[in-house]
Amino acid sequence: MKQVIKILLGISIAVLGYFCVMSILTPIRFEEERNDREQAVIAALLDIRKAEIEYKNQHGRYTASIDTLILFLKEGQMKMVKKEGTLSDEQLDKGLTEETALAIVKKGNVKEIAENGLQGFSRDTTYVGIIETLYAGVYTEETIAKIAEIPYSGGKQFEIEVGSQEKNQMVIPLLEIKAPYTLFLHDLDKQELINLIDLQKKLERYPGLKIGSVTEPSISGNWES
Repeated sequence: MKQVIKILLGISIAVLGYFCVMSILTPIRFEEERNDREQAVIAALLDIRKAEIEYKNQHGRYTASIDTLILFLKEGQMKMVKKEGTLSDEQLDKGLTEETALAIVKKGNVKEIAENGLQGFSRDTTYVGIIETLYAGVYTEETIAKIAEIPYSGGKQFEIEVGSQEKNQMVIPLLEIKAPYTLFLHDLDKQELINLIDLQKKLERYPGLKIGSVTEPSISGNWES
C-alpha cells in the first residue's frame, strides 16, 4: 500500500511539475510565435498599402474591393520620369525652373539651349507595369492575388474599409486595412489569445494589426504608435 502511495505521489509531483513548467513556457512560446507572425503580417500590410497608395494616385481615392485592387495591379501602369541633367544654382538664380528648362529643350532651338546651358538636359516620361515596379522579386502577375491574404490565416483576406473626410473645403480619402489576431493567431494557445485580445480592448486598442483609419487622415500602422 505504501508503495502504491509513493508511486501515486511521484506521479502527482511529476504532473504538478509539468503544469508549473508549462505555465511559464506557454506565454513565452506564445509571445515568440506572435512576434514572428506579426512581422510577416506587417510586411504584407505594407505591400497592400503601397498598392492602395498607387491606386489613389491614379484614381483620387482608395478602393475597398480586393478584386478591383488586384486587377489594377495586373493591368495598370505607373508613370516614370527619366531625368538627365540638373539645374545649377546659377541657372536657378537666373529664373530657370524644371518646367521652363524643359520647354526650351522641347523647342529644339540649339542656340537657345546652349545659351541656357541645357545641353544634355532632358526629362523623358515612360510607363512601366506596377507589379514589376513596386514588387520586383516579390510578386508576379501569377502570384499577385496573394497580396490580399493574411499570413498564417489559412487564406483569409485583409479587411479593407474606405471613406472620406472634408477638411478646409477639401475631401480627404481615408483608408483602413485590418488583420485581427483571431485570424493569424487562431491556432496558438486559446487562453493566451483570449488574454491578448482582452488586454487590447481594455487599452482601447484594435485587437490585431492595422494600417490607417476611417475616422482620421492617417495611413500609419498601429504598431508604429
